Amino acid sequence: MSDQTLHIRDEGTGRPLVMVHGWACPGDFFQAQTDAFRSRARCIVPDLPGHGKTADRLPLTIDSAADAVQAYLVEHDLKDVVLCGWSMGALVVYSLLERHGAERISSVVAIDVSPKVVNDADWPHGTQNGLTEEVNALVLENMIAQWAVFPEQVARQMFAADRPVDPDLMAFAQSEIARGDPALLQPMWASLTRQDFRTFLSKFPVPLHLAVGLHSQLYGPGMHRWYEATVPDLHLHEFENSGHSPHMEEPERFNRLLAGLLES
Repeated sequence: MSDQTLHIRDEGTGRPLVMVHGWACPGDFFQAQTDAFRSRARCIVPDLPGHGKTADRLPLTIDSAADAVQAYLVEHDLKDVVLCGWSMGALVVYSLLERHGAERISSVVAIDVSPKVVNDADWPHGTQNGLTEEVNALVLENMIAQWAVFPEQVARQMFAADRPVDPDLMAFAQSEIARGDPALLQPMWASLTRQDFRTFLSKFPVPLHLAVGLHSQLYGPGMHRWYEATVPDLHLHEFENSGHSPHMEEPERFNRLLAGLLES
C-alpha cells in the first residue's frame, strides 16, 4: 500500500457500498453494516485522514479525504455506488460530489449532519450545543491539552440522551475514540467546521437519504426541515429511538434502509 493512500477495508462482492465514518470514529464504527452486507455487497470502509490506520498519510482536510475516496473509486472502476456518510463522513461525501461529480454514485445516505455545523447570526441549524466561531476557536485551542476528557464527552453525545445506551456499545465508542491522536484530529476538526455545503445541496445531483435520530444531541428538527425545503430529491428517515448514531443504535432498521437502496 502506498504511503499516500487511505487505509480501506474492502470486503465482499456485489454492488459497491461505501461507508464513510465520523470524526474521531474510524471505520470500525460501521461494523454492524459490514457484517450484515459483506455477503451481498462490496463493503468499502476507509479510515479517513487523521484516523485509524491512515493516520497522517494524507493532508488532514475534508477535501483531501474526498479526493482520496474518489481516487479509490476511479482506481477500481466502481460505479453505481451507494455512498453513505455519517456526520463528518457526510461532509466528505458532499465534498466528493461537489469536486468530482456524481457519475459513479447512484444515491447518498447522510447520517445526522448539518451542511454547516457552526452557528452564526444567519444560521441556527448547526450543532445544538451552541457551537459558534468563538466557541470553536476555544475547542481547537484546548483540544490537544484536554484530550483526556474528549472520549467520554464525544461518545456520550453520539447516543440519545434520554434513554439507556448499551454499555458495551458505549465502552466500545469511548475506547476507540481514546485511541485517536488529538494532534491529527484537531486539524480535521478545524477543516470540518469550516465547511458550508448549503449552496451545493440546493442542486444536489442524486437522491439524498437523510437518516436522523429524533433524540440527537447534535442536530434538531430545524435542520431536518431545512433539508426538506432545500434538497431537490430528499428522503427523510426518522429514527425514533436514536440519537446521532442510528446505524449503531437501531442497526437493523438502518440496514433495511441500505438494503433497499442496494436492491433498487
